[in-house]
Amino acid sequence: MPTPTKGPRLGGGPAHERLMLANLAVALFMHKSIKTTETKAKRLRPVAERLITFAKRGDLHARRRVLAILRNKDATHEVFTEIAPLVAEREGGYTRITKLGFRKGDNASMVQIELVLDPVAKKPSNKTAKTVKQEALKAAAVEAVAEAAAVADAADMIEEGSPVETPAEAVVADAPEVAAEEVAVDAPAEAVSDDASDAAAEEEAK
Repeated sequence: MPTPTKGPRLGGGPAHERLMLANLAVALFMHKSIKTTETKAKRLRPVAERLITFAKRGDLHARRRVLAILRNKDATHEVFTEIAPLVAEREGGYTRITKLGFRKGDNASMVQIELVLDPVAKKPSNKTAKTVKQEALKAAAVEAVAEAAAVADAADMIEEGSPVETPAEAVVADAPEVAAEEVAVDAPAEAVSDDASDAAAEEEAK
């Protein structure tokens, strides 16, 4: 008899072990939680999670592979239509094992294995938070450099003796230029009115 690859062998041979694990998987998918020995639960966990991974694919080939292992149409339909959508956002860890104590008689360690169907709470990745923090630091550094440059320019202008105009002084300084522009705009209108009065006087003389 070949040596088992993972843990102790269940049953009398490889075929018997596959049937036992398939029956346990069917019971788990149909009832969402079962009580069994710790040895069987540890051997069942990788089988059940592999079948759920097939179910998350959802194609015909995956359905046929799951049906070939479970040999139960109802359980296959349950895992594809009910369980797979609930764990679509979960990346592994579809089962949970909880210890219940020891069984009377043979003192076997009993556990409860159940499906984890709770919704997954999405958390911001460390990379995203780190990137946001770096961008904020860069923006603060750019603002600090701009303020330092403005202060340095103002200090240079004061040392050179050139006056630093405030916004109010700039408005007052620009006022005469604005008045001159308004006079220049009004002048053509006055010239047109003078020409009209001269033309009227000539017509009366005629």
